[in-house]
Amino acid sequence: MRVLCSSVLGIESIVVFLCFLVASTNGSFESQALAVWLGVGAMIVLIASIGVVTRPWGAWWGSILQVIVVALGFLVPMMFIVGGIFAVLWYFAVRNGSRVDALRKAYAEAQES
Repeated sequence: MRVLCSSVLGIESIVVFLCFLVASTNGSFESQALAVWLGVGAMIVLIASIGVVTRPWGAWWGSILQVIVVALGFLVPMMFIVGGIFAVLWYFAVRNGSRVDALRKAYAEAQES
């Protein structure tokens, strides 16, 4: 789960930052500096969340972040679609991630033997 979920959150952090840049120019924010700083903050939260993916509550935290990313569609309407795509990717990463990690571990052990 670690590899797939980390990948989703990492790429998503870039997209969310770009979303705030678009929101700064489309009139969603009165101050462009505020939008940029919120984008940087959101990007930092997503990147920091990569570290908690392996915790028991990591999948729930990531799911909450996915809801927030989809809700960014109220600032930039295209984020409803992009956020939805990332939510689907997150679902598959959580669902299949443990299996991928187990296969990688088994492969590494087989290479050592």
